[in-house]
Amino acid sequence: MRDFAVSDDPRVQAQLDRLEALSLPQGRLGLDAIRALLDRLGNPHQSMPPVFHIAGTNGKGSTSAFLRFMLEADGKRVHQFTSPHLVRYNERIRLAGELISDAELAGLLAEVLDAGEDVGASFFEVTTAAAFLAFSRTPADACVIEVGLGGRFDASNVLEHPAVCGIATLGMDHERFLLAPDDSAPVHPLARIAFEKAGIAKPGVPLVTQAYAPEAEDAIAAIAASRGCPLHRRGHDWHAAAGDAIQYRDRHGELILPLPALPGAHQAYNAALAVAMLRHQDRISVSDAAMARGIREARWPARLQWLSEGPLSALAAPSPLLLDGGHNPDAARVLAAYLAGLDGPVHAICAMLDNKDARGFLGPIAPFLASLTAVPIAGHACHPPELLAGVAGELGAASGTAPSVVDALERLRGTDGPILICGSLYLAGMVLRANRELPD
Repeated sequence: MRDFAVSDDPRVQAQLDRLEALSLPQGRLGLDAIRALLDRLGNPHQSMPPVFHIAGTNGKGSTSAFLRFMLEADGKRVHQFTSPHLVRYNERIRLAGELISDAELAGLLAEVLDAGEDVGASFFEVTTAAAFLAFSRTPADACVIEVGLGGRFDASNVLEHPAVCGIATLGMDHERFLLAPDDSAPVHPLARIAFEKAGIAKPGVPLVTQAYAPEAEDAIAAIAASRGCPLHRRGHDWHAAAGDAIQYRDRHGELILPLPALPGAHQAYNAALAVAMLRHQDRISVSDAAMARGIREARWPARLQWLSEGPLSALAAPSPLLLDGGHNPDAARVLAAYLAGLDGPVHAICAMLDNKDARGFLGPIAPFLASLTAVPIAGHACHPPELLAGVAGELGAASGTAPSVVDALERLRGTDGPILICGSLYLAGMVLRANRELPD
């Protein structure tokens, strides 16, 4: 599957076309290609501001957002690298708080693509190199870097001396890649996922983690011990509980922090991980007040996001539209917990990539659905809508198909209650574009 990207700027689109023409890794593992590319660019990753490096199955994007907002609340200038983008490729690279401009992005991609024409780098490796090159050239106080896929073999893992590494929630996703046969890795599936994520651990660099099942915790502890990496685990070395506020405690003392504005009870623990990462490193200081402000102000699109006024919202009116890009069973359980707190069942519009576990995703949310309308994701390899509708039907939800989100909304016009659009970040990006809500 390609990571399609489009731009309204012809200069950027010309470089995105070159990116799309790159060969896929085809099972290639390792960091040789990204290292060769960065070497030709003068190894910019070695001259970036202090890095906060984050892996995880779910929650790493939200944790990244909490970190950025906390650092910025303390007056810091922050670079941020995330993936995938939702609407514009520019979303992947944030320079000192602002999305990279089209003019700068076009020149940056051209420079990296020209330098690596014969390296055989992939879409994501070129993107990573471009971000690191930009970060090395623009003054800032910190970099927040989100792992793209896995950790051990992710292109971002060329980082040598980050300030701190963090691992968010673990679960089953990208199994074709992360569970590929490897004699050096654990056999247990969740332990193997943990092993891959813990691949970002570096000697002497603090590694801060959430609480996991014993097999996952053991796998991470083994990696940390083998690399001489100080390990700080939730439930052991730091603690967090959420009620009317976040109660946080570690060896430095206790904090009472506000609940996030981001919806979902799980976000309190993503925010707590960001706090723990800040408090277990010594390269950058952030005040308690800035942490609290950052938690309140953090925003992260397409995660339990109620859409604002726009063409799609008008089409759905008076029903409100809830958008969520979660696409694996753990994300579905978080979504289900949120739906359980709403006043009655929702009508869902759903699409999923064909490498995702449709039954595992739909199972947790099915009890909260008044109906499910399955749609395709234009331009992407996705589950046939008939398959999704069939699975939903087997799970007890009234189901059907439609050729697009617009058609599905027209069919749902006049129904009672909220309408949920879910199942894919790619679908979420298309919805945000159609509703004219561009992430900034």
